[in-house]
Amino acid sequence: MIDISDTQKIGVGLAGFGVTFLFLGVILLFDKGLLAIGNILFISGLSCIIGLQRTFFFFFQRHKVKATSAFFGGILIVLIGWPVFGMVAELYGFLLLFKGFMPAAVNFLRMVPIVGSILNLPVIRGFANRLGGDNGRNMV
Repeated sequence: MIDISDTQKIGVGLAGFGVTFLFLGVILLFDKGLLAIGNILFISGLSCIIGLQRTFFFFFQRHKVKATSAFFGGILIVLIGWPVFGMVAELYGFLLLFKGFMPAAVNFLRMVPIVGSILNLPVIRGFANRLGGDNGRNMV
């Protein structure tokens, strides 16, 4: 079993609340207040989970300059007051930043009982296979 420190537990809570606020901000027609709070909570939760130094090194690597600038530029655009354009830029940066993590996340979600059934629906299966890096060769 993995031993989790209290700071990491707090970080999981902060990141969870951040994702929740971001979701509510999008559902409530891109409310810039909720989106700003969600961004701040998500970034602070991530830094509590993996540490400040590793967070800094994750975002500011030479090959991730484009992704990091799109992500933080999107946050800045949301704070300025254009939440739709900011969330588009953030989503683009987020996908570029975490594209190496996406196959592991999709394959994990396929093992979750209800979510796995949803990911196997005909319309969603192709998208999940592309996102998860499965090209159909190892299907049994």
